[in-house]
Amino acid sequence: MTLPRGNAICYSGYRQGQDPNRQLYPSVAEIREDLHILAKHWQLLRLYDCSVHAERVLQVIREDALPLQVMLGAYLGAEMNNFGCPWGGTYDEATLEANRRENDAEVERLIALARRHEDIVFSVAVGNEATVDWTDHYVPVPRMIEHVKRVKAAVAQPVTFCENYVPWQHKLRELVAELDFISVHTYPVWEYKHIHEALDYTQANVESVAALYPGKPVVITEAGWCTASNGRGMHAEHAVQELQAIYYQDLMAWTREAGLLCFVFEAFDEPWKGSPDPLEPEKHWGLFTVDRRPKRVVEALYPELLADLQTDMT
Repeated sequence: MTLPRGNAICYSGYRQGQDPNRQLYPSVAEIREDLHILAKHWQLLRLYDCSVHAERVLQVIREDALPLQVMLGAYLGAEMNNFGCPWGGTYDEATLEANRRENDAEVERLIALARRHEDIVFSVAVGNEATVDWTDHYVPVPRMIEHVKRVKAAVAQPVTFCENYVPWQHKLRELVAELDFISVHTYPVWEYKHIHEALDYTQANVESVAALYPGKPVVITEAGWCTASNGRGMHAEHAVQELQAIYYQDLMAWTREAGLLCFVFEAFDEPWKGSPDPLEPEKHWGLFTVDRRPKRVVEALYPELLADLQTDMT
């Protein structure tokens, strides 16, 4: 198995007033604007589901012949209650059963899109953060294995599952045997780490997984730094653009030297996420703001967008 090399980023294009939970998707024109911004510096995108959003992304890449390849994801809803979720991971049985049916349908959409766009989709991810202790969309490991086997039997691309580094160390050992590669998430700022220890912590997270599965490729599918916070889950003073820029540069230097594929989280801020609080940290992980202005971390890469901003302000 050979995975592509290049700059990689997580992309979810939801703007103000848009919300996947309400099926309010970015338009084709909005996605086209985003992809032309991203294609100037990134070659690889990670998508999270097989909704209208993903269909439009693949459509624009094909129509505009953009030099982008995609890790296509399937979003899996809760198939089991998770009483350890701090913000509510419990549902009635009718809801869980409906989720199981919808997950089966999502897996079929993943297969169909991966087959239709085999020249663009370089890998597929069956689920995202569905087994970690705090998730609100818990899927038990035997069912994860079932989903993965279904996909592997039906697509030509390598198959993975994207998860926080902790479950890979114990509960996902049986799942690893079914995967072509392991996809790890690491967020030092969520775990109250200072910038001076952030990269060491990220390296330790990744190496703790890789050491358990010699010979199994490991990809970082999420690593990033928040730029605004109300203090939930992190020190608010750490969530600033200056530290995001430092972490990004350190992360890119290390992963390039180590030959690790690393998807930065994420392209654009997403207001729909988390609580209604405007300083909710879930909303502020983008390298660009929700109005597509570059943050400090990518200012040097996008002087034309900064010039547009200065023109707007005059």
